[in-house]
Amino acid sequence: MKFILKLVGFVLIGALVALGALFFLPGERIARIAAERISEVTGREVTMNGDTSISFYPVLGISTGQTTIANADWATGGPMLSAGSLKVGIDPIALLRGEIRITEMEVIQPHIVIERDKEGRGNWQIAVDGGATSEQASTSAASDAKSDHLTLTLDKAVIKDASVTYIDHASGMQQQMTGAELEMRWPDYEGEATFNAVLRPAGRDVRIAGRVGQFGPFLEGAVSPVDLTLTTDDGTVTIKGRATTAPLLEGQLSADISSTASFAAALGLPAIMPPKGLGRSIRTEAAINLSEDLRVSLRDLALDLGGNSVTGAVDVVTSGARPRITAQLKTGALDLTGMTADGAAGAGGGTGNTGSTVNTDNIGDAAAAGEEGWSTAPIDASALGLADAEIKLTADSIDLGQFKFGAARILLTIDNSRAVAELQELQGYGGSLTGQVVANNRADLSVGGNVTADGIDMEALLTDAAGITRFATTGTASVDFLGSGQSVDAIMRSLGGNLKLSTGRGVISGFDLDRLMRTGDGSGGTTVFEELSASFAIKDGDMRGDDLTMTMPLATATGKGRIGLGARDIDYLFTPVLLSGENTKGLAIPVRIRGRWSSPAIRPDLEKAIDLNFKEERKKLEKNVRKEVDREIDKFVEKELGVQVEDGQSVEDAIKEDVKKRAAKELFKLFK
Repeated sequence: MKFILKLVGFVLIGALVALGALFFLPGERIARIAAERISEVTGREVTMNGDTSISFYPVLGISTGQTTIANADWATGGPMLSAGSLKVGIDPIALLRGEIRITEMEVIQPHIVIERDKEGRGNWQIAVDGGATSEQASTSAASDAKSDHLTLTLDKAVIKDASVTYIDHASGMQQQMTGAELEMRWPDYEGEATFNAVLRPAGRDVRIAGRVGQFGPFLEGAVSPVDLTLTTDDGTVTIKGRATTAPLLEGQLSADISSTASFAAALGLPAIMPPKGLGRSIRTEAAINLSEDLRVSLRDLALDLGGNSVTGAVDVVTSGARPRITAQLKTGALDLTGMTADGAAGAGGGTGNTGSTVNTDNIGDAAAAGEEGWSTAPIDASALGLADAEIKLTADSIDLGQFKFGAARILLTIDNSRAVAELQELQGYGGSLTGQVVANNRADLSVGGNVTADGIDMEALLTDAAGITRFATTGTASVDFLGSGQSVDAIMRSLGGNLKLSTGRGVISGFDLDRLMRTGDGSGGTTVFEELSASFAIKDGDMRGDDLTMTMPLATATGKGRIGLGARDIDYLFTPVLLSGENTKGLAIPVRIRGRWSSPAIRPDLEKAIDLNFKEERKKLEKNVRKEVDREIDKFVEKELGVQVEDGQSVEDAIKEDVKKRAAKELFKLFK
């Protein structure tokens, strides 16, 4: 018993001497000892300059001037931490037990460098020689084994007015922000650490609250439970799961963002304004996985984009010039009307007027004024440059506003602002469409593609495309096209390409060909045809063709002319020919179709009709008139001039002959 009492006495005396010595050591000496010990613990050189002071009450602590902690030997961004001042409070009783228990720490105006090398190592990965190892962290609580390592804990840490630089040597990314704040509590080395931070990457508060279940082992690279919540004024993102400092992450992601544009702006990301229904607001749930190379995988994704909901899986590779997205998505009714310009309502169908004639005198003025024209609102295609992608989309239906389709399977690829939509399956208008459509925004915006439509209801398609409601049939069409411009109007006026069309039995409403052939008045009624085929060349927004052929029960027809895709007008000559079986010969009545798409004028072309139907009669009439004129001229010449016109001789030749004879007579008189 006496031995034990003596031993306790020696320990107390030793502790008092050690504490008393602190009163007599200068501050600089204390700072140097502290810096050396922290360097030993962390493996990083630590320097403390300026005035250094020691406090003993109410806590044992040290306050320094300028303090720096060196970066990793491979890093290039300067010191990992440099601060204007550093205040540290230490529990003296824990210190006597060989533990470093920091009761409080305050860092003022630090500059923090977070850096990753090309292999994925982080400069924050410090070999804490004075902390418990991950192996020790997993040792059973029932074990009586004692660690020879110092136990490092932190009751409270505060960082104020920090600036942060992030450098990623793998992707070449470098970002900076100022005004950051952090408050952290870590009372037990192997226990839970909590933190609250405020970042201001773009001048607006981004609040981050989190919990790391086993912070000491986490710092050493062990897996630990984590909860993380990021909040701005416009949304919240939460992650719950397990993570390491590698970084590796596995857990559940949830997000509720009311304004994507404002949320991204608060994070300092490039300005974005997704189309309506395609991400202006976001709500999502997904299983998330983050790998060391910063590859993000989302599984069991349920995503609401503010009007459209999709499910599926997404992978995002963040390295490289742009993120690369690979996804397989499925949706029900997909509403893409938000992709059209705000003024695109004017680009829809026309009035549907079924009258056969209109006043076309002011068509040019109306078109110039934008009446029933394509939208001139600017198209913002900058989103094509945000990421590269390969997205497989399956949808029950797709609504493009002007066009509506059924079931669809589409492969969308985006490469450096050029998007290609491959139509693997697209049902619509009673048939199917295949091909591809391209949008290229690498320089000026251009759109093009080649599409084949089979079994299409032409009336429904033309009504949606151009407001043409007069043409009802089912057919097949193929088109290749290319246009450029910053609005729908500019693109349509620049279009070039080719179109081929063939149909079966159908009806043209608005004029009656039979009545036109019989009475010359084709207004009203309908015309039934058996089949139709045509081809067109497209240039500068005009579609021209001269090989339209149509077969009808009592007639055949041809057509040629111009269809203005940009101006939304038409000037077309349609020529039906009545079959010879009804009359002694075929009767042709050309019809001129001219005007706006919505209400063109449809009139017989009488001059053409005369040329086509009375060509022989006209020649005979002209011949008879010529004979009658010649007879009258002959009479006049004989009576008034005394010139005799012989049969088969022209008046001109008769006059020449008479002049010669008279000249000869006068000449003979000179010799008499």
